Amino acid sequence: MAPKPPSGSERPGEPVALLETAEENRMLSADVRALLEEPNFAHLATVMPEGSPQSAPVWVGVDGDHILIATGEGSLKARNTKRDPRVGLSIVAMDNPYREAQLRGRVVERRPDRDFKIMDKISHKYTGADFPMRANPEQRVVLVIEVQRARYHVLPFRHTPAKRG
Repeated sequence: MAPKPPSGSERPGEPVALLETAEENRMLSADVRALLEEPNFAHLATVMPEGSPQSAPVWVGVDGDHILIATGEGSLKARNTKRDPRVGLSIVAMDNPYREAQLRGRVVERRPDRDFKIMDKISHKYTGADFPMRANPEQRVVLVIEVQRARYHVLPFRHTPAKRG
């Protein structure tokens, strides 16, 4: 296992920080946890029935060392993970897109969320308000993901995209 990298406060030009968790160590590192607890968007990759990947941007919550993703039972991500629980997630810091984590794991639990308790908590993190789409509460489910591998790093770049036009 690599030595623990510095916290997520790296600046462009500083060394790249990298951490891979061993398969037997399922705890989230402080840096990965910080990315997940901040209001950063993640991309969830699931496996389609014919084996191709499917990726969707998602909001995430954290419960201990598990990642939470709230969705509807009819969503593609819910259907795919019911059939094949393997997932991949990438998450990039909104304030520094060169601070990121790549995670692999599996859905180990599907928690009903009819009262939107978990969804509202996640929504507050991203929007400051309860989740507005409240139709079909009986279909709400939270995918609980156990992380099996995690890679965190910060690239020594400053995000300065060229101006358009």
